[in-house]
Amino acid sequence: MSRDLRIGFVGFGEAGYHLAKGLRQPGVASIAAFDINVTDKVRQRAQETQTQLVESNRELGLSCDIMLSTVTANQAARAAEQNAPYLNTSHIYADMNSVSPGVKQSVARTIQATGARFAEIAMMAPVPPYGHKVPMLAGGEGAPDFVERMAPLGISAEIVSREVGTAAATKMFRSIIVKGLEALITECVLGASRYNAEPRVFASLAESFPGINWNELADYMVGRVVVHGERRAREMEEVAETLREIDIEPIMAEAIVRRMDWSAQLGLKQLFKGEAPKSYREVVEAVAKMAVVER
Repeated sequence: MSRDLRIGFVGFGEAGYHLAKGLRQPGVASIAAFDINVTDKVRQRAQETQTQLVESNRELGLSCDIMLSTVTANQAARAAEQNAPYLNTSHIYADMNSVSPGVKQSVARTIQATGARFAEIAMMAPVPPYGHKVPMLAGGEGAPDFVERMAPLGISAEIVSREVGTAAATKMFRSIIVKGLEALITECVLGASRYNAEPRVFASLAESFPGINWNELADYMVGRVVVHGERRAREMEEVAETLREIDIEPIMAEAIVRRMDWSAQLGLKQLFKGEAPKSYREVVEAVAKMAVVER
């Protein structure tokens, strides 16, 4: 039963925060989180969601029954190693990070060696605006327990396999399309805007792909690159690694990494104060101004 359920977050960034907002409801006894970088924003979000910020992995292990790993992709394996000494047979450890099937399998071995149950979770859409009801795929021996205990709280996770890796692979290969579109549209409007060609580009695309409002899509997707460029770059590195694991050269995945890192290196997220711009034109104008300054 979820009545006495205690939930712990490894990392308390955007994903952890939005999940915690939804999980703070009757049926959850407590929510705790351990983050190695406790900023004012993290403290504010913890206060808003009534999440207890603990000071060590050990304290987190003692504070929860289900541990949700929501760190950056390149920290997933390290997070598992740091928490493993404080897990036992009473814990479920759910890795919710966007990492390759190989990394998920490595994390699973680390966790299962402690006697804890492991579940791989792939979140198949941006956490906001869904919050804890974001569509999820689940895999691993611990997936049935995870789903059974979290379902009463509104978590919607489809179990795709008892084997670890299937859920991650589904998300990884979907990301090639989703994040690839973000990168393509960003590059398209950066170039087309120099010639005021966007309206005709979008009109032509609408003829080829009816039913899509390309202007609105550009506003949304370019905004995602601005706000999430750095995180998406790291996620796409995991996609590239996934492809290498099966002997496929990650030509497109690596190109997407470059465009996402471009956004992060320009500091677009800071420029827009962490909020998505209202339109792609704002981004185009900001980049143009940066180019003028550099000259």
